[in-house]
Amino acid sequence: MSLRLLSMTSALAIIATGAAADMNFNRISSFATFANNQDPSVESSAEIISVSGDGMTLVYSDSPLGVIGMIDITDPKAPTAKGNIDVGGEPTAVSVLGNVAMAGVNTSVSYTEPSGMLKAYDLTTKQQVAACDLGGQPDSTAIAPDGSFIVIAIENERDEDLGDGRTGQMPGGYVAILDIADGLPICDSLVKANVNDLAEISPEDPEPEFVDVNAAGEIVVTMQENNHMVVMTKTGEILNHFSAGAVDLDQIDTTDERGALLFTQSQKGRLREPDGVQWLDDTHFAISNEGDMDGGARGWTIFNKDGTEVFEAGNTFEHAIIQMGHYPDKRSDSKGVEPEGMEFATFNDTPYVFILAERASTVGVYDVSTPAAPVLKQMLPSGIAPEGAIAIPSRNLFITANEADLIEDGGARSHVMIYEYQDAPAAYPQLTSAGADELIGWGAISGMVAGDDGLVYAVNDSFYGYQPTIFTIDTKVTPAQIIKALPVTRGGAAAQKLDLEGITRDGKGGFWLASEGRTDRMIPHGIYRVNAEGVIDTEISLPAELLAVEKRFGLEGITLVEDTLWMAIQREWADDPADHVKLLSYNIKSKEWGAVLYPKTAVDKGWTGLSEITAYNGDFYVIERDNQIGDNAAIKKLYRIAGDQMVPAALGGELPVVTKEEVMDFIPALKSGNGYVVDKVEGLAIFADGTAWASTDNDGVDDSSGETFFWSLGKL
Repeated sequence: MSLRLLSMTSALAIIATGAAADMNFNRISSFATFANNQDPSVESSAEIISVSGDGMTLVYSDSPLGVIGMIDITDPKAPTAKGNIDVGGEPTAVSVLGNVAMAGVNTSVSYTEPSGMLKAYDLTTKQQVAACDLGGQPDSTAIAPDGSFIVIAIENERDEDLGDGRTGQMPGGYVAILDIADGLPICDSLVKANVNDLAEISPEDPEPEFVDVNAAGEIVVTMQENNHMVVMTKTGEILNHFSAGAVDLDQIDTTDERGALLFTQSQKGRLREPDGVQWLDDTHFAISNEGDMDGGARGWTIFNKDGTEVFEAGNTFEHAIIQMGHYPDKRSDSKGVEPEGMEFATFNDTPYVFILAERASTVGVYDVSTPAAPVLKQMLPSGIAPEGAIAIPSRNLFITANEADLIEDGGARSHVMIYEYQDAPAAYPQLTSAGADELIGWGAISGMVAGDDGLVYAVNDSFYGYQPTIFTIDTKVTPAQIIKALPVTRGGAAAQKLDLEGITRDGKGGFWLASEGRTDRMIPHGIYRVNAEGVIDTEISLPAELLAVEKRFGLEGITLVEDTLWMAIQREWADDPADHVKLLSYNIKSKEWGAVLYPKTAVDKGWTGLSEITAYNGDFYVIERDNQIGDNAAIKKLYRIAGDQMVPAALGGELPVVTKEEVMDFIPALKSGNGYVVDKVEGLAIFADGTAWASTDNDGVDDSSGETFFWSLGKL
């Protein structure tokens, strides 16, 4: 089967999940790791995650705090903090057996003098009950299914600031194996399994990365930087080893250009360099091909333990991520969506592999009933940078640990996210380009307008400044589907220096577009008319009296009433009273400018501003939002302004202040996805019958989980 056909098959599988009430994984809750901290203003993180034997307590490694954190999931829809345990070093991984958590702890003083411990803790008393010197810097851990031993990858990682970051830095790593008796590791049983002189790449410097154990007690090891796989016994006897190999990739984006999704490039012989690994049965295992030094095949692979390649995802996993709007353009030159962690479990007799895309903040769910032909069933939204995962089939639960904590930037915090296996349609994605005639990359939806027959037209903002686009969205299907991407062009090429934040129909088959502008980046504030082919034929700059008081946050949204265009300015400019912004008018025929003032809501944190304006049935609707996320979000609302108040006055003089009426609070809808509340509600489209749709801007998946909410508000 060709890679393109595989991609189409994956797309059809995703579309099907939204059409019928079959078994699907849906997120039911999220837990921010700062809830476990004594000081929530300090960075924390959930990286590798495990679960107690009774399935009621999650345990995760938190490297920034030097602790393992615990979460009570007795009620998985309402997880609660159980506190942290200080491990006296950097926890790199944690595995739980019964009520005992065993953590790999890095205590290294330098790269050349690596050291580490395996420490065990009673989850009830939070007391240390065992501590074993591992002799090197640990990475991942795994406990045998029968609980008889634990294996630890001793990576002894290299200093990436030396030797061009290459391998060949001593000391090399190994695999540590310890027996378990009465639920505790036996330190004296330590076996240091030698994996030197196996790989073609830096055989003298193995760096074991991830380990897993099958029901037969066999250990599989990824050596990421060495691009190599090893299968061994619990005594350290090597049963087999082989190169992880390489993949030829087409229809990918390999250029690190901030501003365009161009899936027209290729990479030949791309080393897999696997990170995560999971046994599927006693014969097959899967690897996620993150890459590190020279690789990153952007997908995942299934091998037979004899070294035979059974399945290769090629570009199909990444294509599914592109179609759901989660492609991280800034990582194009490196490892694309960066598959890293993974999990395997059987739910209701169906075996599933869960592939975590770190940079795309998504999870691919594959039915691997036939290892040679996995079927992509779902793409799940996760927190930022999913690192670890654990499945609890006995409770129909799947959990991700998302390590990124953007506290310094006022962004999303690190989260643990909980999903339930339900007899229900897939709740995500709400917007996809899967099923379109071509591969359509998209993101940063920033403005919308309703068309005919259930179609919505939307634009992206300056994140894709080299690829301004008008998207046609079919809202009659579930999930809503992007069926066309129309480039906005000027002079036969993509129109640059645009920051599109609004779109409205011109009544002649074309559109008027509003560009917010940002003069410190040489992006002008302006209004543009494009014809039905997307070609700009009219450009209108803001008048001098406005540009004299200009500030960065400009036009957001545009709507047309008879001969007058109305635009919302996001935040105050220099001549505006505090907490008031202009609703700007421009008469197409007379070319006269005018404005009224809109009274914003004052907030304690951050700022508020307007992000959309739409005329309907004689009135005007605006979206007002703050720039806060998560628990800090306070204002994400739809307001109505009576049409008779929208009487513009001349610029430069006193402007009338309109009265607003609250129509809808968006926060309940944003919470319904059971993740964190995103900040940018930016699109509004109202059909002739009053049915309205709203959307959020996912920031191009830059310091964002990439989630796009696209939902119906019902009839206004």
